[in-house]
Amino acid sequence: MTTREMTAQEHAQTARDFLVASDREFAAGDHLQGSEQLYWAATQAVIAICQRRGWRYRSHRAMKQAVAEVAREQGEPLIVGGFSAAERFHENSFHDNMEDYDIATERPAVQRFVARLLAVLDGETGRR
Repeated sequence: MTTREMTAQEHAQTARDFLVASDREFAAGDHLQGSEQLYWAATQAVIAICQRRGWRYRSHRAMKQAVAEVAREQGEPLIVGGFSAAERFHENSFHDNMEDYDIATERPAVQRFVARLLAVLDGETGRR
């Protein structure tokens, strides 16, 4: 049996689904699962952009490079900070090392990061 590669739009929808799942987990008090779901939302948004553009994304380094390139071309250097915040949530999913105030301040940054990347993707979809 062969597996089919997801499309950019499917990755975008998966990012949205992970955001909803993250909110649900945080609301239930599960910071580990909420953190991991939030990180996966961010990575799925990056993968969607990469797929659309034909960029590499199968390593963490490639995804960081893609984020830096999107930030540069959009003239929004703070985009990089959104992915950095997502990385902290990934670490938190293993080590539970974020304080409640960290979660409260960093979570919106990741949510904005995902929304911004999906808006860039949607803009590219409209031009095709």
